[in-house]
Amino acid sequence: MDIATVIGLVAAFGLVIWGITLGGSLSQFWDAPSVAIVIGGTIAALLVAFPLAKVLGLAPILKKAFFAAPQNPGEVITKMVGYAERARREGMLALEEASEEETDEFLRKGLRLAVDGTDPQLLEKILETDIGQIESRHKSGKNILETGGTFAPAFGMIGTLIGLINMLAALEDPSSIGAGMATALITTFYGALLANAVFLPLAGKLEVRSGEEILVKEMVIDGIMAIQSGDSPRIVEEKLKSFLSPAQRAAVDDTKQQAA
Repeated sequence: MDIATVIGLVAAFGLVIWGITLGGSLSQFWDAPSVAIVIGGTIAALLVAFPLAKVLGLAPILKKAFFAAPQNPGEVITKMVGYAERARREGMLALEEASEEETDEFLRKGLRLAVDGTDPQLLEKILETDIGQIESRHKSGKNILETGGTFAPAFGMIGTLIGLINMLAALEDPSSIGAGMATALITTFYGALLANAVFLPLAGKLEVRSGEEILVKEMVIDGIMAIQSGDSPRIVEEKLKSFLSPAQRAAVDDTKQQAA
């Protein structure tokens, strides 16, 4: 589980609740019609803006924000160097058995294509197409969340306008103006909270997770093509390390020295 996502959501709602209790009570901030307008309206608008299948498919994508454990690039480099050493020692056909034991579906597919002698350009095109489809799914989920982040405040404002209209219609009772104004503003509060504590932060986390996953898959493609072309394990390692930041390269080197 991504503890940062959980901590962020709990902290955001916790601080809001704490701020409410300092100057009032939580009951003052509960209004069922406002909840229905903001949450129901946002979901309804998303169904209008996106196909039903994409909205329903958001749940599996959201799991990446909470449960995805990004693959360590250093582990990928170690694995690819191991495959390069085996291919150089025993030949490409020796990787056929390794591909059957590989748990990463993308890497397993690449190894099988390489073992089958697939043309390098075709191999790269096939794997890049897979990456493109993954990016498309991630982008779709991110777009839905970002759109929800714009709809929620808008429906909050709609709810506020409804409340103000109802309040102005009852001006003959001055004692109800204060309570009516508070109720009217609650929907704006709901919309702003939903957008800035849920939709937009989760969209940002999905973008980060997507970037991490794509980076690893790009490393896998370069590694497989380097192995297929007969590059030495050392060259394979240096090619893959070029994807990393200086800090990540240093961490890989430290791990390698400790293993030695």
